[in-house]
Amino acid sequence: MSKKAVQGATHHLCMPAQSRQQAARRLAIAKGHLESIQKMLDDPEIYCIDVLRQLKAVQGALSRAGEVVLRGHLEAHVTTAYERGDQGRIVEELMEALKYH
Repeated sequence: MSKKAVQGATHHLCMPAQSRQQAARRLAIAKGHLESIQKMLDDPEIYCIDVLRQLKAVQGALSRAGEVVLRGHLEAHVTTAYERGDQGRIVEELMEALKYH
């Protein structure tokens, strides 16, 4: 849980419960696909395209998990940043989180 001091008050900016649950579901899907890829690679007869399809499925599940977390953040924190008086910090924080590393 993140505590942010804003204008003398402490605010708790937590991930909304629904976002946590949806992201966890998406990550479980990704984990299942990843585990199947690892098993596939133990088979010397595995076809490359089958592995690529599963890799794309993992990427899709991870991307959807990221979208869920981003939507939760936008709805719960970005839309209320002005009221808290921390809109500049929230924007910078989001821009930094979305940078490609």
